[in-house]
Amino acid sequence: MSTLRGYVTWIAAVAALILVWLQLPEDWPISQPEPGGTLNTVLTWIFWALAIVVLLILFSDRDNADAGTVEVEGPRFARYLFSNTRAGLFWLPIRLFLGFSWLEAGLHKATGGGWLDGGQSLAGYWQNAISIPEQGRPPITYDWYRDFITFLVNGNHEGWFAYAVTFGEILVGLGLIVGALTGIAAFFGALMNMSFLLAGSASSNPVLFTAAIGLILAWRVAGYYGLDRYLLPMLGTPWRSRAADRPASGSA
Repeated sequence: MSTLRGYVTWIAAVAALILVWLQLPEDWPISQPEPGGTLNTVLTWIFWALAIVVLLILFSDRDNADAGTVEVEGPRFARYLFSNTRAGLFWLPIRLFLGFSWLEAGLHKATGGGWLDGGQSLAGYWQNAISIPEQGRPPITYDWYRDFITFLVNGNHEGWFAYAVTFGEILVGLGLIVGALTGIAAFFGALMNMSFLLAGSASSNPVLFTAAIGLILAWRVAGYYGLDRYLLPMLGTPWRSRAADRPASGSA
């Protein structure tokens, strides 16, 4: 991985160029590959593979001696909002709103939404999402996501997936309400919001997604008026870079 570190900029640049090509307007001299075509699919998978490689290289660089250096200081208000425990009062109502929204959605699916009876409701939702109307735009914009949902439909994965979504929503809701591992709970909530948005379902997802991003950024303080006040000091930060623990070169 250390060998690839010197090429990370070039790998990211190639991924960016592929993404630009895939998103070019159709009426440009050099337009994007035909949506749904073989070249479009291949380039999409290459982009995601390169993006994952870049993330892995950057993650491996966390132990670099310069990894703990902050080169661009954030504004005081942002530091206060995302790092000061007193700002937990600001995030408390947002956290509770988001938590009860997820809990209500999960309980509805578990008790009367038809999601736990073999996943038929989810299967119907998927079928509507992957349908391509003769006129107008299809619910799903990106071919790669339509292919993913089609794979789930053809494999009859709605049974176990419905349980994952239902109890995932309940767990996210409970985690946010009690303030336990708030950042992680908000992340999985945002992941579900993005999945619904990619499937063409707006509803309350844009609002919930935006609130979740705020909680993710404020993970250190958003749950301070909750269990995170005690959990985070107990657990510490296992992802902490070892470079931050090493003395600077030349120090006594």
